[in-house]
Amino acid sequence: MTLEHALTLNRVTKTYADGDRTVIALDDISLAVPTGSFLAVMGPSGSGKSTLLNCAAGLTPPTSGEVTIGGTGISHLNETRRTEVRRERVGFVFQQYNLVPSLTVEQNITLPLRLAGREPDRAWLRQLADRMGLDALFRRRPAELSGGQQQRAAIVRALAARPGVIFADEPTGALDLASAVEVLSLLRGLADDLGQTVVLVTHDAAAAARAHDVLVMADGRIVDIVSHPSADALAHRMTTLAAR
Repeated sequence: MTLEHALTLNRVTKTYADGDRTVIALDDISLAVPTGSFLAVMGPSGSGKSTLLNCAAGLTPPTSGEVTIGGTGISHLNETRRTEVRRERVGFVFQQYNLVPSLTVEQNITLPLRLAGREPDRAWLRQLADRMGLDALFRRRPAELSGGQQQRAAIVRALAARPGVIFADEPTGALDLASAVEVLSLLRGLADDLGQTVVLVTHDAAAAARAHDVLVMADGRIVDIVSHPSADALAHRMTTLAAR
């Protein structure tokens, strides 16, 4: 049975100490991300979007509130159990591809599974590699690939364990325009064609416009949710926030 929501946050707050003062990085955030949707998160520097990703992905626990991934509440789990949930249900794609230079593409893709003691599903990996245009590159090493190809390999690696949610943190930041467009189209296709839930954190309005919906943040709060976004409308929204 497919869960209606792959990810939920219920009244999530995250604070930390900065000298004598308490900084509120996330302020009572509630959010439900439907399974198979592509959500982008935007906001000015310091708006809380990176903290939102860290809490939503189980990288750090919130100060209060509950995060649920695939029906499992993770906020009050210890670090060992949170790590297990991340390994089973979460995939990550970052600006830096984080591929091991000495390993082939195939070895990089299967590395997290092998470290977890799991046998890769070769048919699934081949399907993903074919979709990402990597099927002829499995035996190459990262230095033999373009930036776009390395990022596609990182996406396949993130998908290898069939996670409930893929978190992509500025995944096109190190790419040229053509490669960035290609990668964003592939991420959108994962949601539209494979039912994969994707959460993209970005400062780029053109990148965010590829998503189904865009969550706009400021001062640790959700200030807007834009459906069917356009790059121009999002850029204007960011300008108004910066002018506040």
